[in-house]
Amino acid sequence: MMTWIVKIFLMVAGGALGFLFIPELIQLFTNDSIPAWIQNEFTGMAIGILLMYIVSMWLARYIVNVMKVLEERILKASLTDIMSGTLGLILGLVIGYLISSQIAQLQIPGVQNILPIFVTIILGYFGFQIGFKKRDELVQLFLVNRGGGKDKKADEQTESHKKLKILDTSVIIDGRIADICKTGFLEGTLVIPEFVLAELQHIADSSDALKRNRGRRGLDILNKIQKELPIDVEIYDGDFEDIQEVDSKLVKLAKISDGVVVTNDFNLNKVCELQGVAVLNINDLANAVKPVVLPGEKMNVQVIKDGKEHHQGVAYLDDGTMIVVEGGREFIGKQIDVVVTSVLQTSAGRMIFAKPKVYEKAL
Repeated sequence: MMTWIVKIFLMVAGGALGFLFIPELIQLFTNDSIPAWIQNEFTGMAIGILLMYIVSMWLARYIVNVMKVLEERILKASLTDIMSGTLGLILGLVIGYLISSQIAQLQIPGVQNILPIFVTIILGYFGFQIGFKKRDELVQLFLVNRGGGKDKKADEQTESHKKLKILDTSVIIDGRIADICKTGFLEGTLVIPEFVLAELQHIADSSDALKRNRGRRGLDILNKIQKELPIDVEIYDGDFEDIQEVDSKLVKLAKISDGVVVTNDFNLNKVCELQGVAVLNINDLANAVKPVVLPGEKMNVQVIKDGKEHHQGVAYLDDGTMIVVEGGREFIGKQIDVVVTSVLQTSAGRMIFAKPKVYEKAL
C-alpha cells in the first residue's frame, strides 16, 4: 500500500514538473516544425507522468525502505530527542524561508525558482541535526532559565539538595542505596538513566545464574525505592549514541546536568574525580561509619581460608571487612585472638592486618 502511495505521489510530481518545464525544453532543443500539440503543457504533463512512473518502478521501493528505517529510528528515540529535533527543524525552515524570500527577489532565471528550495532543505536539515545532537544542552538551558526568577540566596542555600543523584548499575545491585535513602541521609532526586536500566535488564536476562540473580536483585531494589521509600525518583530516557560505555555515559550525564554520580565502583570513582564530576561512593560512606580499629587493638576472629602470601590466613568481621592474619594459615577453621598491626582504608574497601596473639606472648 505504501509503495503505491509513493508511486502516485511521484507521478503527480512528475506531471506538475512536466506541465511547467517540458514544453520549454522542447522549444529550446527543437525547431518550429514540431507540431503545436507536442509543445502543449498537457502533453508535457503526460510525458512527465509517464517518465516518473517508469522511474518509480525502482525508486518507490527504495523510498519505502528508507521510510521504514526512519520510522524505526523515530520509535526508538526518546520524546526529548524528537521534540528537540523538531524544534531545530522548525527553526531551520523559518530561517530558510526568510533567506529564500530574499533570493526570490533577485529575478535571476532558474535561480529564483530552484535555489530557494535547496536553501530551505539544507537549513531545515542542519536545524534538525543541531536540535537533535544538542538536546542535552538545550534541556539544561531550559532548566537553568526556569529557575532564574528565584531568590539567589535561597538557591545557594538549597543548591546541594537540588543536585541530581545519578545511580550507576553497581550501586543499584549492591542494594545498600535503599537503606541509605530510608534513613534520610540522601536528599534530592534520584535519577536512573534508561541505559542503566537496559544494562540491568541485560544482566537479569543473562544465561549465567549468578549474573541473572544480581540483575534481578537490582530491579527489585529499584522497585522498592520507587514504591516504598519517600524520595523522588526520575527516569532519564535520553541516551548518548556516540558513547558506547555506560560509565562514560554516566559521566557525560552528570556533566550536563550538574549532577552527582552515586556508585561503589572504584574505577568509576577515579574517572569522575579526574573529569571534575562530583561523586558519592557508598564504600567511602560505609568505611566512614565503621568502628575505628587502631594498631595494637585486640579482637577475636575465625580464620577461614589461606591468604595470598605464604603462612597467611584470612578472616572477616561481621560487616565483611577482610582481616589478613600473618602466620594464620595453621589456625584455619579455628577461633583465635589477634592483634591489629595496621589498617589499610581506600575507596575499594578496608583491610586489616593482624597477627595471632599467641605469637605476641611468645615474643
